[in-house]
Amino acid sequence: MSWLHKQIEHLIVAAEHELRAAGPSGLTELALIKALQSDRWELIGPIDFSRTEQLYPIHFLLFHALHRLSDELLAGGESIHLSPLQIRLFPTDSVSGTSLPGPKDALREFYMDLEQYYLSNTAISDMMDRFWAGTIVQKPNSASVISAAEVLGFESLPPTFDTAKRRFRQLMMKAHPDRGGSTVEVQHLNEAFAVLKAHYS
Repeated sequence: MSWLHKQIEHLIVAAEHELRAAGPSGLTELALIKALQSDRWELIGPIDFSRTEQLYPIHFLLFHALHRLSDELLAGGESIHLSPLQIRLFPTDSVSGTSLPGPKDALREFYMDLEQYYLSNTAISDMMDRFWAGTIVQKPNSASVISAAEVLGFESLPPTFDTAKRRFRQLMMKAHPDRGGSTVEVQHLNEAFAVLKAHYS
């Protein structure tokens, strides 16, 4: 078994442990990454969260492992709600082996293809540019949208994207490391804003 496949197997075991410990509220992707960096697991090394080329390989392997874990849990009547803002276990309504396949999931196909782990820095930057330009659009589910709105301080979904954008800019100014914030806080806000942008697009 290659190093990569061993790492994935370790991530699957550790992620399931952390998600079960977190309970129904689950974890954000950043919280799960930090748990996997801790002395308990030491599966992920130091990351500069402001550098996409460092974050992407970690994000990809983690989401690959989580999709694999979700497939394994289906037989026991569980699945994983999977977004950067909330990762949690939940019971499924289907009986093992009797559920019909869902619609084609482009994101799942992407994360299950290990070749995507080896993208060059140029390819990663291009993909992120296309994402922010709105040419890669995967409509987020309602739970992800509500979670994103809550991260930006809304009690419910804001009426317009402009409202969300104004709040995002205000919070980004406060979260800047030069003003006492942190790169992790900035990343969290960026993830929430990306979800809302996809929702309103």
